[in-house]
Amino acid sequence: MTQAAFPQVRIVPMRMLKPETAERLLNTLTGITGIRRMIIHGPGLPATVPYGPARGSPNPHSDRRAIQIGDAEVALRVQVGEVILEVEDAPVIEEIRSHCDDFFTEFSYQLQEGRFMKTAPTLVDYAKFGPDADETIIGLADPRSGEGPVVIRAPR
Repeated sequence: MTQAAFPQVRIVPMRMLKPETAERLLNTLTGITGIRRMIIHGPGLPATVPYGPARGSPNPHSDRRAIQIGDAEVALRVQVGEVILEVEDAPVIEEIRSHCDDFFTEFSYQLQEGRFMKTAPTLVDYAKFGPDADETIIGLADPRSGEGPVVIRAPR
């Protein structure tokens, strides 16, 4: 499916981002042309307590809420600890670095280049999306989640 090897970068802030900060960062990043795919990654924010004596009771966490990214409203299911991006070509990385330098003024961040997303379909991708899955969602399936990835299409 995905034949070309697109460059990937990971933005790692030195602290977890609150929903408001994550929303501003993601809206800044969606304004950059040349970003193919984006993943937000961090510790989960379950709706119910998953273990312990309070198992099954509601988990009232202030960071579990919906944020607005472009035209779409996205429910945060994780606390944002890093943002992984796949870009069309290398010059886009310098534009991302420039935006991040302007954005992260109160605390530092790291911008790492490497391979952080799967580029070939896995067994989980096949099971969740079938043999003719959209190549932009390859590697984005969480095998433990009953929900698929949130796909936000940028206007072209």
